[in-house]
Amino acid sequence: MTQKSLFHWSCLLTLLLVVVSCHWSDSTGTRIALTPEQIRLEHISDIDSTMLLTILNSDTTVDKEPLRTLSADAWMLIDDATGCVISQKYANEPRFMASLTKMMTCLLAIENGNLSDTISITDDVFVCRDSRVRLGESYLLGDLLYEMMLQSDNDAAYALAKHIGGDTIQFCEMMNEKAAYLGMENTHFANPNGMPAPDNYSTASDIVRLARYAMHDSLFADIVGTPERKVPMTDGRHMDCQNTNVLLRTYEGCFGIKTGYTRQAGNCLASVATRDGKTLYCVLLNSRSMRSRFTESAILLDYGFNVMKNL
Repeated sequence: MTQKSLFHWSCLLTLLLVVVSCHWSDSTGTRIALTPEQIRLEHISDIDSTMLLTILNSDTTVDKEPLRTLSADAWMLIDDATGCVISQKYANEPRFMASLTKMMTCLLAIENGNLSDTISITDDVFVCRDSRVRLGESYLLGDLLYEMMLQSDNDAAYALAKHIGGDTIQFCEMMNEKAAYLGMENTHFANPNGMPAPDNYSTASDIVRLARYAMHDSLFADIVGTPERKVPMTDGRHMDCQNTNVLLRTYEGCFGIKTGYTRQAGNCLASVATRDGKTLYCVLLNSRSMRSRFTESAILLDYGFNVMKNL
């Protein structure tokens, strides 16, 4: 059997398992359909590295040399439909993740909050003071989500965490419970925004899980795929927000997800793009510069689409 055929059979088997897993039987043998959330969980659980060696050793004409020039410390690139890993580097080793943390904050706010709730920026959430939200301002929860995710606003994350969890400590417990539910085995959240903390870390593989799960929520996908937006305040004013994810404007087919940077974590990016019916997720950690996290993610995505086309 050729390597191309082996890859196709592996993908077909994976898809079959996904279909079968959408039902299970109780003690009487009755087949019971899974809930939409359970189906999402089954979907993200499919991360298959068995074909990676075949891809690396294949005689495909796709040039692998650009991958050797990447400065990033870790990454994972996968095909969403099958969960097949196309490329990875230290994908299961814990790293600091900076503002990729806000992906979990956004997801929990959507799942547990009311979009029409009013959230005020009070003393106890005006923490970083390098954010664009200001003490005394108020926003609707749904609008504050855009400010947090597009502009990576740190105090917006604290305000949302307090509103949803009652306090930051309780919200972090919610974050870690959700991480455990999603199977993010090498992840721990210590704050809602990703500011430097020794016990706020994850892996490229775990963040891929989170990204795939969250992007199947239509509001989350809409937020992270929005290039720019006027974010209103409750007093009638608004802030002009431009998404920090440059790939939304420069990479064909990109429709998310989130940037991150601290000196501790380096430059990070979670991205997703679709071309020719294929959707790829890429998580890149600790790239050399703000610019290189975009160029290197684009290199990985290009490589992935070429691999999928040639296999």
